[in-house]
Parts: sequence; C-alpha cells; structure tokens
Amino acid sequence: MPSSTGCDRHRARRLRGRPGQASVEFALALPIVVVMAWGLVVVGAAVRNELAVELAAREGARAAAVSDTPAVAAVRAANRAVDLPIDVTTTNDGSTVTVTVTYVDDVDVALVGSLIGPVTHVGSATMALEPP
Repeated sequence: MPSSTGCDRHRARRLRGRPGQASVEFALALPIVVVMAWGLVVVGAAVRNELAVELAAREGARAAAVSDTPAVAAVRAANRAVDLPIDVTTTNDGSTVTVTVTYVDDVDVALVGSLIGPVTHVGSATMALEPP
C-alpha cells in the first residue's frame, strides 16, 4: 500500500510557498472597504437630516394651522423641532397653510464629502387652517 504522506507534504509546501500574499491582499482591499464604510456613514447622516427636515415641516405646519400668526408659529415650531440651520417658508391660501423647510448639508467629510458635494434637503407639509 503506497503512502500518501509524500503527496500531502508536497501540497502543504506549495500552499505555504507565498508568505506575504495575505498581507498584500489585505493592504489592497482595506482602503476600498474603509471608503465604502465611510460612504455608508455619510448616507446615514443624509437620511437622518432628511427625516429631521420633514419633521420640522410637519411641526411647523401643525403650529401654523392653529395660530393666528401662521408664519411666526411655523418658524418657531420648526426651529424648536430640529437643531439644524434651516430655512422656513410659509404659504397661506386662506384655507390651508403650507410650510416648506430647506436645509443645505455641506457634507464636509474627508474623501467622501468631496465626491458628493452639498446636499439640499427639502421637506414640505400642508394642513388645513383651524380657528385659533
């Protein structure tokens, strides 16, 4: 019966013949993985800001709908709802009030921010006017 130890030793020696291959592959793949992970963080922040702008618009419209000074109430409520430097505009057509909130995110994150540029988030909400 022939022994397979010679064949096993040859295969093991061949697999161990490239001592730095894993390090080189890791060094090549790591920057790509880091940039992709950083991109996910930036996308998560953009989604958070979009939701915050929509919340501010809803809060502003709700406050404006029941106030005798809709524009002032909308700005106060929207600014109270989020901690972002937002721009609030109010449109009143007599039966409804529309509040539009705008926020420009500069995305000043290293590497990824220069690829994306500023992102403008806009949220709008319309509600029926109610007597104050």
